[in-house]
Amino acid sequence: MVGRWKVKSENGRGRGRRQTVGYRRGDLATRILAGRRAKMVSPPDPDKPAFFAVDFFCGAGGTTRGLIDAGGYVAAGVDKERACRETYVLNNENTKFDKRAPVYIERDIFPATDDYPAGERDELTAELDTIIPALRAQAPDVPLLFAICAPCQPFTTLSRKEMSKERVIKRDRDRNLLTEAAGFVARYKPEMVLSENVAGIKDKRYGGIWEEFRMELEALGYATGTRVVCTSKFGVAQYRKRSILVAVPRDRIRDEFLADLLDNEMLVPDSDPDAPMVSVREAIGHFPVISAGELHADIPNHRARSLSDLNLKRLGCALPGESNEYLERTVFGDLSLDCHRKVNARLNDRCFSDVYTRMRPDRPSPTITTKCHSISNGRFGHFDTGQVRGISLREAARLQSFDDDYVFYPKTMVDPVARMIGNAVPPKLARYFAGYLLSSLTEKVVTAHERGRSGGRRTASSRTARS
Repeated sequence: MVGRWKVKSENGRGRGRRQTVGYRRGDLATRILAGRRAKMVSPPDPDKPAFFAVDFFCGAGGTTRGLIDAGGYVAAGVDKERACRETYVLNNENTKFDKRAPVYIERDIFPATDDYPAGERDELTAELDTIIPALRAQAPDVPLLFAICAPCQPFTTLSRKEMSKERVIKRDRDRNLLTEAAGFVARYKPEMVLSENVAGIKDKRYGGIWEEFRMELEALGYATGTRVVCTSKFGVAQYRKRSILVAVPRDRIRDEFLADLLDNEMLVPDSDPDAPMVSVREAIGHFPVISAGELHADIPNHRARSLSDLNLKRLGCALPGESNEYLERTVFGDLSLDCHRKVNARLNDRCFSDVYTRMRPDRPSPTITTKCHSISNGRFGHFDTGQVRGISLREAARLQSFDDDYVFYPKTMVDPVARMIGNAVPPKLARYFAGYLLSSLTEKVVTAHERGRSGGRRTASSRTARS
């Protein structure tokens, strides 16, 4: 049953060979696709992937890494951010099929309009049309998974008063990313859909976009399920609450994965029973000591942000796990911030109590954000009192469940890498739900004729064919 279900992951990485990364959109995809089509042959069973996948809004590759680790073959990652290309391609060589890295398709998912000429939906569709049908033809029995993890910024609580007019327009447009992605589901009909976003995306203030996306999938014949989960229950050393949405065609889902008798609602686990909780010390305690502002000579991305003399004094007085109330009575006197004192006095409460503090070593970390390298933006101080610094980028990536050999580029930069890490889907979370979706599928392949005749419902033969 679902509660006893276990994820099997692949151990091999095969990421030792460095690949050439270009920056021209169409030319790169054309060259890679041409070579891929020329070399595609029926693979031996050990190299046959458990599923094919396309990772929409792939960013630096957290979801893709998880899908590959789950035994899948990621054919393409789609994202309009050029800055993520090198990190994505160099870390995500497939371990199955042709064992190439996914194609990085640098496209904007929106259609081009007079108001938004930057849209590239038609170009993206044309490129996917050269990839997905070819894979389907090569291995028609291998299911297809679409990962649709849209950027979470449109669904966060940042006040519109704090944003420029251009940023407000962009956020309003980006709230339609899921709707646009649903169009690709309708076109290519993947057997599995996985979506992850912030816990609050179901809030009505965001216009019901999560529920609208779910209803669009159900109208296409999918059974869907959604749940807010915490990543710490999936072997990720971090308290990070996220909304998960999974979908499988109603004529392909096993009975034990359904939550109702109408075949509409899919069960969504809230934990991996085989994944123990991982503490901060267990996750990052093996990294060598560095100082604030130092980049380790041998470990990529093991770099901590510089601190001012005042902040060195502040953090030097902090103990692991305590609030920043300590700032009022340090050996250097009261080092609390004027702005915090004023807010606390006005509200008669202690606010921002986690900034300028250290992580608890015996628990998972707080949510790793795009500002995870800054002690003024949360509980991001290293737990070791012998190290007066915030966590390094390498440590932040580890708390997101990236392996230590997953290198973020440019290796010498701080802020761009922190954004990639903070925006990523934890690979272990993606790996688990990819395996869960795969396990939910029946082995019987329903033909297009049968699916059309049954109106997206399960046929009598598919019910009796369950194992």
